[in-house]
Amino acid sequence: MLDLTPDDKPTPKPKIIPGAKQDWELVIGMEVHAQVSTRAKLFSGASTQFGAEPNSNVAFVDAGMPGMLPVINEACVAQAVRTGLGLKAEIHLNSAFDRKNYFYPDLPQGYQISQLYHPIVGEGKVLVEMGDGTARMVRIERIHLEQDAGKSIHDMDPAMSFVDLNRTGVALMEIVSRPDIRGPEEAAAYVAKLRQIMLYLGTCDGNMQNGNLRADVNVSICQPGAYEKYRETGDFSHLGTRCEIKNMNSLRFIQAAIEYEARRQIAIVEAGGTVDQETRLYDADKGETRSMRSKEEAHDYRYFPDPDLLPLEIEQAWVDEIAANLPELPDAKKARFIGDYGLSDYDASVLTADLEAAHYFESVVAEAKDGKSAANWVINELFGRLKKDETSITDSPITPAQLGQIVKLIKSDAISGKIGKEVFEIAYTTGRDPEEIVETEGMKQVTDTGAIETAVEEIIAANPAQVEKAKQNPKLAGWFVGQVMKATGGKANPKAVNEIVTAKLGL
Repeated sequence: MLDLTPDDKPTPKPKIIPGAKQDWELVIGMEVHAQVSTRAKLFSGASTQFGAEPNSNVAFVDAGMPGMLPVINEACVAQAVRTGLGLKAEIHLNSAFDRKNYFYPDLPQGYQISQLYHPIVGEGKVLVEMGDGTARMVRIERIHLEQDAGKSIHDMDPAMSFVDLNRTGVALMEIVSRPDIRGPEEAAAYVAKLRQIMLYLGTCDGNMQNGNLRADVNVSICQPGAYEKYRETGDFSHLGTRCEIKNMNSLRFIQAAIEYEARRQIAIVEAGGTVDQETRLYDADKGETRSMRSKEEAHDYRYFPDPDLLPLEIEQAWVDEIAANLPELPDAKKARFIGDYGLSDYDASVLTADLEAAHYFESVVAEAKDGKSAANWVINELFGRLKKDETSITDSPITPAQLGQIVKLIKSDAISGKIGKEVFEIAYTTGRDPEEIVETEGMKQVTDTGAIETAVEEIIAANPAQVEKAKQNPKLAGWFVGQVMKATGGKANPKAVNEIVTAKLGL
């Protein structure tokens, strides 16, 4: 069972930064930007297809052309609601869009349409499981919808920069957490859990490499005990000055950036200085963060209600309909795998980490009728081979039905586990049916006790010295078992061999 307190407070010990003059703890909040999985953009019908020719997926409204008015994409709203429900969050039936004004070359309108004061999703929570068997409940402050900006390209010409507006206007969900995260590993686990939930929901494809999921990480340090005072009072003054690390699109880099930034802030404070609130970037090549700009406050963006968009009003019946059609989510699926199939917490976690893997496993179980054995074969044999071949589970050469047949053949004593691995290899590389392989290749397990007895007697008769040793040390009986298995080409039933060897040796 996970160690989680009933009041949702964090349970793992906070990260202590070693090597400093005194103990310091980390406090981390995150703003995760998830690209909404829809075919069209938030306020236009332009395509969201990745990899299209530069500036080919741009509508007039995306390009900021005069007189062009935004029209809300209902599918984007539905995906935001679905995500909020998946995070056990409050859905606001009334929300509104604001203009966030700032100049940037790849923002042609001169402002971003976002939601600051009235987001579509309110407070929620995410259970983040750690490797030591503990878990932390990270609180979600809000989720709001907003437009993405375009992309500036600086490496195509030594004297010029180019702008690709294909991403401009693509719908993003900004998932804002409370500062409940207490270490680099936990930050990565939190993003991974969000990604997993959205993949299950189908609301974001989670592709961090393409920038479809990225995070801004707010890092601050505090003395031990200060965070608990913040949790008790809600007073942020107990926490240190935070710095924001922008546009992190790698779990590994998120951890490395937090480690570096924590040490940087500690060095400043312990030298008698003060940490300036600012926005920073992470340089993966140098393994360090560097200043990007001083941190703007909200009023610097001159937010005001977007005059081209009416307040967004949705009906509770529509929200209820979306809720009724939510898929089984990771935590629920994991609990069911443990309860229905008798899996360990670890095995259930591995099998539910990826939705396609979970579907594959359940298809194997449907054929094999044995959850534990199916889990063992999927995790140890299949996953190991797919990793070696750099192949995804969706492209697995062996089908769930074929793998289920192998498990069923072993369970029925038609073949041994060792022979099962040989059958797996043939089926994996050729696509042949496992039952046909066993039949045509003569792999069926020998269960005839008479034939096994004959083989045991021949081995005993040919090795009198080894017999005497086995009688003095019964553990050496395993040698005879191995010889019999070798003599029968591994086809003899191991259990029957053990029983007959023990009886013939009088052990």
